[in-house]
Amino acid sequence: MQRMSKATAKRRCPWCLGSKQYLRYHDEEWGVPLHNDRRLFEFLILEGAQAGLSWSTILNKRENYRKAFARFDPAKVARFGAREAKKLLADPGIVRNRLKIESAIDNARAFLAVRREFGSFDAYLWDFVDGRPLQSLRHNMKQVPAQTPLSEAISKDLKRRGFRFVGSTIVYAFMQAVGMVNDHLAGCFRRAQLQPRPNLRSSAKLFGK
Repeated sequence: MQRMSKATAKRRCPWCLGSKQYLRYHDEEWGVPLHNDRRLFEFLILEGAQAGLSWSTILNKRENYRKAFARFDPAKVARFGAREAKKLLADPGIVRNRLKIESAIDNARAFLAVRREFGSFDAYLWDFVDGRPLQSLRHNMKQVPAQTPLSEAISKDLKRRGFRFVGSTIVYAFMQAVGMVNDHLAGCFRRAQLQPRPNLRSSAKLFGK
């Protein structure tokens, strides 16, 4: 009998086992706390594009999205006009949905407005969780919610600020992706890796060091 490789021996969230691409995304990106504005904008647009589709569809088109949306530079996307929107609608490398394309451009403008008010989108977003990822404890996929009261609150605030395609379910998927909540299952090897480490300086104070 062949010995199992370390990669296959690890326990993972079952949703990622369908492909190597999913596996890599799960192991390297999903749930990792993000604080880079451009990356946050990328996930906001991709999660909106995914509405009604599978995440694998979006992952397969991700590089095309990066090219089509100026490497997810919100300042550049905010300047897109009718000509750019028409070009995007003709691009087979992305989801050619008029409402999703137009919302991505509108969201870039709303994103910049938030950044002007708070200094960064990161500062605005992470304030909802006091700057620290929420640590859930789910044992199976049935226990993972599609939305929460917090995702609903964030959704309402984003909509108030002019964002589109940011319903509560989309926002919760976004929160999971950018690490605002650690929703790796209890048996998944990534869960422990993404749990916050103790503050060593605080520990030192406790022990009089």
